[in-house]
Amino acid sequence: MSMQVSNRLSIEGAPVLKTKVPGPKSLEFLEVQDKLETSSRSYTGFFKFALDYGKGSTVVDMDGNVFIDWFGGVSVMNLGHGHPAVIGALREQLEKMTHVTEIPTEARIRYLKTLNSVLPGKMKDNSKILMTVTGADACEAAVSLARFNSKKPTIIAFTGSYHGIAGGIVGATSNYHYRDYAGFASQNYVYAPYPYPYRFSGQSKSEDISKQVITRIEEMITDPYSGVPPVGGIIVEPIQGEGGYIVPPDDFLPMLRETCDEHSIPLIIDEVQSGIGRTGKLWASEHYNVTPDIMCISKSVGGGIPISSVAYRKDFDNIPKAFHLGTYRGNPLGLAAGAAILNVVKEEKFLERVRTKGKYVLNRFEEIQSRSKIIGEVRGKGYMISNEIVKNKEDKTPGTELAGSIRESMFKKGVLMHTCGHFGNVMRFMAPLTIEDDLLDRGISIFEQAVKETEVRA
Repeated sequence: MSMQVSNRLSIEGAPVLKTKVPGPKSLEFLEVQDKLETSSRSYTGFFKFALDYGKGSTVVDMDGNVFIDWFGGVSVMNLGHGHPAVIGALREQLEKMTHVTEIPTEARIRYLKTLNSVLPGKMKDNSKILMTVTGADACEAAVSLARFNSKKPTIIAFTGSYHGIAGGIVGATSNYHYRDYAGFASQNYVYAPYPYPYRFSGQSKSEDISKQVITRIEEMITDPYSGVPPVGGIIVEPIQGEGGYIVPPDDFLPMLRETCDEHSIPLIIDEVQSGIGRTGKLWASEHYNVTPDIMCISKSVGGGIPISSVAYRKDFDNIPKAFHLGTYRGNPLGLAAGAAILNVVKEEKFLERVRTKGKYVLNRFEEIQSRSKIIGEVRGKGYMISNEIVKNKEDKTPGTELAGSIRESMFKKGVLMHTCGHFGNVMRFMAPLTIEDDLLDRGISIFEQAVKETEVRA
C-alpha cells in the first residue's frame, strides 16, 4: 500500500507533535476566542487547539504540531486541504468576481452543466437545480418543494435523522434538543424508525427490518386513524450521518422508493454528508440503484466554500418566482470550486480507490474490534465508516464517555477523529478521500492504541 510521492498532498511523517497539546500559541488564541465569541461552540470543547494551515489530510496548529485529519471539517474536505484543482479554480474565479446573485457567469454555467451530467439514475441531464447556501438551507428548500408539488403538509423523517437545525427544517432533525434551542416546534413532521440493524427494536433478522419499517410507513400513509395527516414527502439519508453512520439493509431504499411511487409521494434523498464520493459512489443512493425525486447536495461540493444545491425532477419546476430566496445562493467561488471537485470525484478510477481503500480500512477496524471489549460494531461504505463504542458487547450499553475518551486520546496523539450517533458513542472515520496510505495506517494504529488505553481505564 503506497502512494507515489509525486501525488502526495499531505505533510510527510504526520503526526508530528512539537509541544504539549494544546501548545502556548493555541492557548492564546483559545483565550481570545473564549472572551469574544459565543459560548455555544462545541468543537473547541474537544479539539482544543488553533489552526494555522492545512495540506491534504494534515493540519498544522499555531505551535507547529502536525495532525492527521480524519475530521475534515465534518466531512467537508473530501479532497483534503488545498487540493490543486480546487485552489486553481478558486484563484481563477477570485480574479474575476466573488459575488453576484442569480446572474449567469461562466462558473455558474459550468457548475450547472457538470452537476446535471453526474446526477444519479433518471436525474442525469433531466433535472433542475435550485441554488442554496448550506445543507440545512438545501433540506429546507427540498421540503418546501415537495410540499408545494404534492399539496400536502406532512413530511416523514426518520429516527436518528439530521437535516439541519436552522429554521423550520429543525423539525426534520430527530434530536428534540435542537428544536428546544431553535424555538421551533416540529410542525408537520412525523418520524418513522430508521432501519438500524445493530439496535433495531423489532425482530433481530436484518432481512426483516426493511419490511417492518415500510409496513409502519404504509400505515402512516394509508390508515386514516394513524394520527398522521396527508403525507407530502419523505426525507431520508441513504446512509445516516449524525445518527451514527448507519448503513441500512440493501432492500430498504428500493422498498421506500416503491412506496413513494405507489402513493405519489416525493422522495427526498439527503446526500449532504454521504455524497460527493464519500461512500465510493458519487452518490450513496447509487449503491441501491434508487433515483430520488429531490436531492440535497452540500458540504464537500464547495471544498470549504459554503454552497449547496437542490436537484429535482423537471416536472416539479412549476414553482413561482422567488420561491426560495437568499442573497448568497450560488456564490461564484463555491460554484467554481464545485465544478472542479465534481470533475475530480466523478472519475471511476478515483471512486474505485475509495471503495478499495475503504474496504481495507473497514477490515482493519474489524480486526481491532475482534480484540476489543468495547467496539460493538464496525460498519460503513467507502470512507464513511464507524465504530460503535459500547460498555459491553452483550447488552450493547452505549459507551458515550468511552468514545469521548478515545477521541481525546487520539487528539493528544495527533489524529482528529469525531463522534456521532444516537448516544454520541460512535467514532466516525471521515478522512479526505485523497488521504495517503501511510496516514491511514498510522491513524489506525493510533486509534487502536487509544481504544486499548480507554479499555484499561474503563
